[in-house]
Amino acid sequence: MLAARASHFNAQADRAFTLTDLVTVLALVLVLFVVQLRSGATTRGKAQSASCLYNHRQMARAWQLYAQENNGRLVGNMDGGSGASSAGNSNKTWVLGWLDFTGGIPVGADTNTLLLTDYSPLATYLGRRAEVFKCPADTSLSRGTRGLPRVRSLSMNSYMGDRGVFGSAPDAGAYTPGYRQFRKLSEIINPGPSRAFVFIDEREDSINDGWFAIGMGGFDPPQPNNYSIVDYPADWHNRGVNLSFADDHTETWRWLDWRTMPRHGLGRQLALGVLSPNNPDVARIQTAASSRITPSQ
Repeated sequence: MLAARASHFNAQADRAFTLTDLVTVLALVLVLFVVQLRSGATTRGKAQSASCLYNHRQMARAWQLYAQENNGRLVGNMDGGSGASSAGNSNKTWVLGWLDFTGGIPVGADTNTLLLTDYSPLATYLGRRAEVFKCPADTSLSRGTRGLPRVRSLSMNSYMGDRGVFGSAPDAGAYTPGYRQFRKLSEIINPGPSRAFVFIDEREDSINDGWFAIGMGGFDPPQPNNYSIVDYPADWHNRGVNLSFADDHTETWRWLDWRTMPRHGLGRQLALGVLSPNNPDVARIQTAASSRITPSQ
């Protein structure tokens, strides 16, 4: 009898151990699954960033080649108000179109790759490839929550290229008066080519034309209380953005201030031109955008 009870007890113990072991195995599988998901997301993020940087390098080289074949003159950089939405200005600006989550201007600009492959003055230097105008991490759709993928995420430093505004003064067309508007490669001295950015990825809820407006208020002389964010840079790469510079090198910048990275909204445009006092990210962008014109200039 005692032997039978002992055998029964041992059988229960073996069964209890087996159930505990099963629970442990399942828990380990779940942990490994979560780790794999995170690892996959990290790997995917790194691949997207690498692809984005490659696109930036191609764009910067095309921008350089255009200038070299046009006596050093930079490709135009018109904003929506000065004609970037008019097909007749295709030879005056690096990219046409206004993105707005309703189809865009001209009609279909949100999804029309012809604006990139046929109408852009840079198209021939890019092999007429539309994909280089967009970061693969940008998943925005033409109608916000539906529609086709949008075709562009890149914008150009608003102080690079002729804006198409009348005047020959060094600051003609500059978003902030008194700051240099670079029209030739030879004019990119302060900041120099290795410190002056040309292309930047712009957030899907900020981007419209291809002109990345930068307010220089508070830069020179330094008055950090006057900083503002006009257009918002992207934050798709681990809270950072990719940029390309006038010497064709690329960089990834990580943002430090939460105001540079407001919450994303599907199909909703951010309020632009927002004051952002003492924001170090604003100061960093300003330093790489332009410089004040001195009396000797």
